[in-house]
Amino acid sequence: MKRHLLLLAAAFLLRPEAGHAFCGFYVAKADAALFNKASQVVLVRHGDQTVITMANDYKGDPQEFALVVPVPVVLTKKDVHVIEPELITALDAYSAPRLVEYFDEDPCNPRRHDYYLQKAGVAAVRGAAQSEESVAARAKALGVTIEEKFTAGEYDILVLGAKESDGLETWLTENGYKLPKGASKALAPYIKLKHKFFVAKVNLKEQTNLGFAKLRPLQFGFKDARFMLPLRLGMLNADGPQDLLVYAITKEGRVESTNYRTVDVPSDRTLPTYARGDFAKIYPAIFETAWKKHDGRSVMTEYTWDLNWCDPCASEPPTREQLEKLGVFWFPDTPDGTVQGTNKIFLPNRPRRGGSLEARVTRLHVRYERDTWPEDLVFQETTDRRNFQGRYVLQHRWEGTGTCEEAKVYKEKTLPEREEKAVQELATLTGWAPAAIWRDWKKARAEGRDKVPEQPRSPWR
Repeated sequence: MKRHLLLLAAAFLLRPEAGHAFCGFYVAKADAALFNKASQVVLVRHGDQTVITMANDYKGDPQEFALVVPVPVVLTKKDVHVIEPELITALDAYSAPRLVEYFDEDPCNPRRHDYYLQKAGVAAVRGAAQSEESVAARAKALGVTIEEKFTAGEYDILVLGAKESDGLETWLTENGYKLPKGASKALAPYIKLKHKFFVAKVNLKEQTNLGFAKLRPLQFGFKDARFMLPLRLGMLNADGPQDLLVYAITKEGRVESTNYRTVDVPSDRTLPTYARGDFAKIYPAIFETAWKKHDGRSVMTEYTWDLNWCDPCASEPPTREQLEKLGVFWFPDTPDGTVQGTNKIFLPNRPRRGGSLEARVTRLHVRYERDTWPEDLVFQETTDRRNFQGRYVLQHRWEGTGTCEEAKVYKEKTLPEREEKAVQELATLTGWAPAAIWRDWKKARAEGRDKVPEQPRSPWR
């Protein structure tokens, strides 16, 4: 059975001011499900310690799955975990670009303040058996060293060292991995840097015993002065642009790339109200337009926020226990000394005492392709603690029957001007023609899809 090699592209293929408090009624989010070929990586970093969790989006026979990731050190069994996919799903939902809405008040009976807030919510056994001795001997002849070998959950793990890329490519091929064209050339820079290679395949027996139908995310931790994520190997498998979502969790400030420009996605823009039902179509167009504007070579920040709170919340913030399972290792001990999480990568073997959640998540969205992304992603944690989120606002019209002069001005001037501005804003954000946007908006109204929703009661009234 040929095992398809899935290389990290960090994908598996093997107008309020930004940062200010914002009260609104959350109605929709743009999570990873909106993007095809999207991979998700949680990157926890503090000091020289990194924990990487990779969400597997592999579809197919688990016998065909394999993963190879360059790593700077030899990983041992204690450095590798398998976690539940729901942890990454929850982090995705929490940090996704969101749509919020406001409601116009009665111009004849204005209220001073009215706020609305709602909290939503990983080879098969080879056909011909080989002894471990013969495998090791062949590896040695090719300049490949099997540094570590163990099982983690439903995965069999190898950590390989190599003297030259041709030898590593030959060994992988002989052991049933179907390498993409150009693999040897892509492996060479990592060998020059003396990296090791983390290789994972599915242990079918363990998968059956554990009862998991889908392959779970793999997590590993290591110490290294460099804060980076390899992309180049994954581009060997790419048949077009690939989307990568990086959830970088740090202790202090937001995370940025040092070798590619990092820019914020457009935010705090008012959209036509029919976007309430079309946000799954609209946000991908907004992202693609922004990506093209920066020549397809920028890292886009979609969210960066202190993990102690959110405003508005697209879902509940992750708990301390969830964050520790994702690899966060610097939290102080709890008051009663109990262990909150089960992840032991970098977690000291001692009782823990209390303290706040000193953590920030930065959601980075990368769309990359072979011709325009020649380097791996290199990051830095900055001292910038300003909060930011990709958020888009709907301002629902007032549909009352007031006859005061203010109501007349509202209906004849204020509302038409605002709706025209919202159409032009969406046209600029997406590249769509204003006439087409007006057509879609009028159609939504005619079909009753643009009715003003029931106005939620403010918890402060």
